[in-house]
Amino acid sequence: MKIAMALLACSLTGWHGVTQANPDELAPGQALYESKCLKCHSVSTNEVGPRHQNVVGRRAGSVPDFVYSTALKQSKVVWTEEMLDRWLSNPEALIPGQEMDVRVRSAEERRLLIAYLKSQSTSTSPPSLTSKH
Repeated sequence: MKIAMALLACSLTGWHGVTQANPDELAPGQALYESKCLKCHSVSTNEVGPRHQNVVGRRAGSVPDFVYSTALKQSKVVWTEEMLDRWLSNPEALIPGQEMDVRVRSAEERRLLIAYLKSQSTSTSPPSLTSKH
């Protein structure tokens, strides 16, 4: 029943990667998101940091109604699972001059956070790098 409810929730949010997700990862990923990210971010609205809805596949610094650091806006990073893992591990090492000062040192916590972020994204395929968001 838990799996069916998780799959239904994912389909209602428009997530296309249901076959790749382990529903058992979504609840711990959401709990981690709430404890580590909600101080500055929200899934659906911009806060101190930009909203995370549809972050997977999005170019860094591209939410049109958020003011980013110059470093992030000028980066050519697209938020794939690998890039999100590198970012969460050490944002400054990935994009020097960016403004996020939080690191997630645990690889397992990063994996669960990324699984949750994927569940909040309508597409997991990166946009063209030439698109101007």
